Amino acid sequence: MDASPTSAAATDAAAGKARPHVVVVGGGFGGLSAVRHLKNAEVDVTLIDRHTYNTFQPLLYQVATATLNPGDITWFLRSIRAGQDNVRYIKGTVLRMDHERKRLTLDGGQVVGYDYLVIAAGVATNFFGVPGAAEYSMPLYRRSQALAVRDRVFANLEEAAINGQDRDLRVVVVGGGATGVETAGAFAEMRNRDLPTTYPELDRKRTHITLVEQAPFVLAPFHPKLREYGRKALIKRDVDLRLSTPVKEVRPDGVVVGDDEFLPAGVVIWASGVTAHEVVGDWDVPQGRGGRIRIDDHLRVQGLDCVFAIGDIAVEDGDRALPQVAQPALQGGKHVAKTIANDIRSEWTKPFSYTDKGTMATIGRSSAVADLKLPLVGSGLRLTGFIAWALWIGLHIVTLMGNRNRFATLINLSARYLFPSQNAIVGETPTVVVMNGESVESVRPQDEMGTTPDGGDPTRR
Repeated sequence: MDASPTSAAATDAAAGKARPHVVVVGGGFGGLSAVRHLKNAEVDVTLIDRHTYNTFQPLLYQVATATLNPGDITWFLRSIRAGQDNVRYIKGTVLRMDHERKRLTLDGGQVVGYDYLVIAAGVATNFFGVPGAAEYSMPLYRRSQALAVRDRVFANLEEAAINGQDRDLRVVVVGGGATGVETAGAFAEMRNRDLPTTYPELDRKRTHITLVEQAPFVLAPFHPKLREYGRKALIKRDVDLRLSTPVKEVRPDGVVVGDDEFLPAGVVIWASGVTAHEVVGDWDVPQGRGGRIRIDDHLRVQGLDCVFAIGDIAVEDGDRALPQVAQPALQGGKHVAKTIANDIRSEWTKPFSYTDKGTMATIGRSSAVADLKLPLVGSGLRLTGFIAWALWIGLHIVTLMGNRNRFATLINLSARYLFPSQNAIVGETPTVVVMNGESVESVRPQDEMGTTPDGGDPTRR
């Protein structure tokens, strides 16, 4: 498809009128990449996000497992103004889009017009219609969700320590992708290394970490040799690995899997699949598999010349989606910014081409897998063990936004791995009351001002 300019904005710019207005919906990897690459373009940019911060999602499980503070992996979106004066930020959720009039309506009633629109709103958890999953499992896609998992886990540990461990404790992780493997591995190491010191009242052998995956292997996007390494690394850490096992139902006290086997669990973490937010259905855009927005080979939304979609929310013809990692979003944001700048100058832009740089996942201390692409060699570099783990840490720290976050994360990760039993980061945990043999959370403790002590979102607890 020809990427020649078709917008009124290009004509207005040539006539010396007001600079084109680019609206970016979503402050994640893709949205911020687009904003930053528009720094020197002759445009004014508005960034819209329902949160005032960007969340580094690859490290959310480190918050859930008490290794990092939520502030270590979040970055104030308004800080982007410090190095870029052609952008402003609006906090809000986009409810409706009118592409004929080129305007968005936000949840507070505010209307925002645009000349170019970049949709980078990300996706939500997909429960695949599993009964009880949406009600009783805990996703790991937002900061508040990671805090909720962390607090629930420690609440169950405290209840067992105070009242006596009269039953087995179990954390079930649903999904054997990178997030599920990393989460299960981190919880297993917490149990193996921390609990003997911090919770001597508990029996480690009666504290289980179970990973349930419908496929016959974990880490599906990786090479079979790396999948096998991941499987063995989990088993080495005494993770109860259930492969080729579907989840049939999630209940308040556990999950039903496979041949109707019930696994009692105090915490069920859902790390399996994503789908578009429900509100996307009101945005007047073509949708494909999983509700994602259909795009062409220039990342334009099909049928809308000045509207683009990037990152996990976008899907090409034939329902082809790029890997759900940061690189497609980062590269997509850069490409869209270049396309918009060229469109204003009446210059052509070649179609988007994704460069796969590989992927990584960590299983635990000194254990990770890395499948790196080497374009010049024409093959991949597959690493395991300590080298892959060191590369994983380095890459994630470098990719974090802000030097303060990089420094804090380096310190906390180093302290956690060097002195595991002394550096768990926890907040106020809800009191757990045992009623009719089941654990029930009471209202979270609050400080004197009536707010949640750790600054988290109390509505997500």
